[in-house]
Amino acid sequence: MSELATLSQNKIIDRLKKSLDATYDVPPSNDDKPMRQAAVLVPFVEVDGEWSLLFIQRSEHENDCHSGQVAFAGGRYEESDEDMFATALRETHEEIGVLPEDVTVLGQLNHHYSISNYQITPVVATMPWPYDLTLEEAEVAATFTIPLRWLTDTTNYRVEERILNGKSLPVVYFEPYDGYVLWGATARMTLSLIDLMSTNP
Repeated sequence: MSELATLSQNKIIDRLKKSLDATYDVPPSNDDKPMRQAAVLVPFVEVDGEWSLLFIQRSEHENDCHSGQVAFAGGRYEESDEDMFATALRETHEEIGVLPEDVTVLGQLNHHYSISNYQITPVVATMPWPYDLTLEEAEVAATFTIPLRWLTDTTNYRVEERILNGKSLPVVYFEPYDGYVLWGATARMTLSLIDLMSTNP
């Protein structure tokens, strides 16, 4: 699937028009408990003539279950946000300093339901690269890119079963890349993106 690394922006847009089933850490329950809304930005950046994805590593905080994890920039929806696209752009600006006007939104992936009771909208976009990022150090410890060519290589990730609340659930783990380990919800959203891009509309 190395051809994905050089797809034109228009072809990416076309392939994002398809839909896949929503993904999840834990299957959504039917207990009518309202889920909180959140959005993340999945940014394509061009490195050496091929697409990479931009990730963040969250800062370390005691008693934070997401502390130190690899993620996409993003966060919870606020009432002042026009839509989930606006949420992703606002949070990305707050966390890593990317101006909304420098981001070109291409589309979105289907929702991901997180273990922390969030319905997450992954917003796919492109942005200029390199970019002078400004990190909100209380939230973001580092940023880095991973080539799409590497991410699509099936030898670089695996699915393991983990027991949670007595249930066996599939969890995606990528091999370490420059010391960073992509796994869990962000890894699952990354595979959703690859699945969508791997078939013609």
